[in-house]
Amino acid sequence: MYPPIFDVCARSPAVTALLGESPTRLYPFGEAPEGVSKPYAVWQTIGGEPDNYLADRPDSDRFGLQIDVYGTSATQTRNVAKTLRDAIELKAYVIRWNGEFYDATTKTYRYSFDVDWWVTR
Repeated sequence: MYPPIFDVCARSPAVTALLGESPTRLYPFGEAPEGVSKPYAVWQTIGGEPDNYLADRPDSDRFGLQIDVYGTSATQTRNVAKTLRDAIELKAYVIRWNGEFYDATTKTYRYSFDVDWWVTR
């Protein structure tokens, strides 16, 4: 009932080289622990639906996900976003680039993108 984004990304050596292992800094529900080291990424479900049929139960679900990457520089943040994209595109579809943002107060860079993920039941 949930997209396997963490499992897919945590199995990628390129992702774990940037986001670490035990823990891999990829967090659900759009929230990271307070004080987590950068770079890190968060994801959250932003939509989706079952693949419904008239005569039978759905055999798959589609999830819309938003992924946000946070870092200490534009280059670092973009590199993590590209690495996540490369891992995710083996199993799902990137459907939108949501943009780049900079928070002057925290001096944090953010890159955001959306993914459609079909999960077989």
